[in-house]
Amino acid sequence: MNSALHAVPIQLAKSLLLRAGLFATLWWMLAEGSFLAWGVGLASSVLALVVSLILLPPAPSRLSLLGAASFLGFFLLQSFDGGVQVARMALRPRPDLRPVVLDIPLRLPEGGARLFLAATLNLLPGTLSAGLEDGNLRVHVLDQRSPAEAEVRAVETRIARLLGLSLEAA
Repeated sequence: MNSALHAVPIQLAKSLLLRAGLFATLWWMLAEGSFLAWGVGLASSVLALVVSLILLPPAPSRLSLLGAASFLGFFLLQSFDGGVQVARMALRPRPDLRPVVLDIPLRLPEGGARLFLAATLNLLPGTLSAGLEDGNLRVHVLDQRSPAEAEVRAVETRIARLLGLSLEAA
């Protein structure tokens, strides 16, 4: 039998197990580890699983565990560094902030990767994604003297590596 025919059921099974585990873990965290609410939790997890399969059908993924671990480490370091920078700015006797909104041309392909970039930047201190339009990401930064575009490029490169994507010319 053709191995490509086996790939679809295997991909679906992996997706089902991963999503079911994710939703069950999320419920367990929301219930603060209590097993008393698992009747509702099981129904909620199954409903979330069905909705996720409808809204985001399983597709072949090039996501690697090594890439995810590398991205997580990068994200944690960036979060800590950004938090220290923002704290230093806020604790100055006379804060000298120069907020600015930048339009940065993106190199990631259209779609989920760009949304993931915008969401990731929102979680990093000192940046706020304000929109995606015409291949550009609008970003609000606390100080125009900060290397915001270089930081966006670094996150963009890490996301491309994580998802196994090629970057386009900006």
